[in-house]
Amino acid sequence: MPRNLRLGATQNLDEVTDTNLLVAHEIEQPEPCIVAERLKKAFHVERWCFSCHPLLIRIDACVGNRYSRQSTYVLRRAIVAEQVLESVRSKYGSVAESNLSNDDAGVKAVAEDFGYSAKELTSIPAGANMGLSCGNPTATAHIRAGEVVVDLGSGGGLDVFLASKMVGPSGRAIGIDMTPAMIDRARTNAQAGGYTNVEFYQSTIDQIPLPDSSVDCVISNCVLNLAPDKPAVFREIARVLKPGGRVAVSDIALKHELPEAVAKSMAAYVGCIAGAILIDDYRSGLSAAGLEHIQIVDSGADLNAYAKVENQSGCCSPSMETGSPFQLMDDPCCTPATNLTPSLHEELATLLSQYDINAAAASVKVYAIKPTTIA
Repeated sequence: MPRNLRLGATQNLDEVTDTNLLVAHEIEQPEPCIVAERLKKAFHVERWCFSCHPLLIRIDACVGNRYSRQSTYVLRRAIVAEQVLESVRSKYGSVAESNLSNDDAGVKAVAEDFGYSAKELTSIPAGANMGLSCGNPTATAHIRAGEVVVDLGSGGGLDVFLASKMVGPSGRAIGIDMTPAMIDRARTNAQAGGYTNVEFYQSTIDQIPLPDSSVDCVISNCVLNLAPDKPAVFREIARVLKPGGRVAVSDIALKHELPEAVAKSMAAYVGCIAGAILIDDYRSGLSAAGLEHIQIVDSGADLNAYAKVENQSGCCSPSMETGSPFQLMDDPCCTPATNLTPSLHEELATLLSQYDINAAAASVKVYAIKPTTIA
């Protein structure tokens, strides 16, 4: 096969014109699968495996007797997604290995600002709360005795432990988290608290390790925004829910598009801002997964609460400005952390000191139901 094969010079490839197929077998392809289909027709592929992608094509094929290649090529988007997950895993792993707990005034204040009562927080192991919440999903989940409840991105187990009390000994509260240190911390908390109806599994939330139609209620707290493939997460939620099962999620969603500098910031992504999607997109994503009666409500909670963790309580909230819905502050009152590797909360404090987060993003309460019958 020539080094540069111009597909436009082959047999009538319609949409495919003037495209280079290089030695690396990477070609820009804005319309998925068109190139793969045309190649199959043009070269009379006998044994083939085309992997189509909006950015790249991978070819593992035997085209006549002229070409044969077995590839282990990984798509670029998959690499990017894994890099994002690794950054999230690393930063939240550091939080799990820290000493942050409900015994810290700032950590406790964050949870209370996002809807937890002092009674709820003192009823669970102190190490379950690390100041990572953006709401209290158990308050809106209507959890009943005997139910199976799954928490996606369960962290130290805060919501799992609250749910375990609600489902009682005949029910189960299950936590799913992709970070090994978080799973270890949650299991340690469960043992210390004497919980017998809780389970924790390590997995990404787009591949929930549970059977179809096995869950009464899915909860989550400020985690779905971190998932690179949110449609896959929504589909998994619908898959594991029983008919009539419900979703009760607290999350960050966008009221406006983010400015480019924030949208491309990994610190903002790990901090639950840059990975958030528009409220309308959230609603349509849940609907596309087959969920109904979708409600997404702005809780009105102040996202600047995160600055209270790790001695950041002196930070002031930026005032609302006219113009851009995500205004850069001219004179931030918080001093950025000087550590070479700032913690998650320090990065959040810096972000909060520079931008009016509340103008573009919101802590939202999400509710949806899986239909009892399929149309």
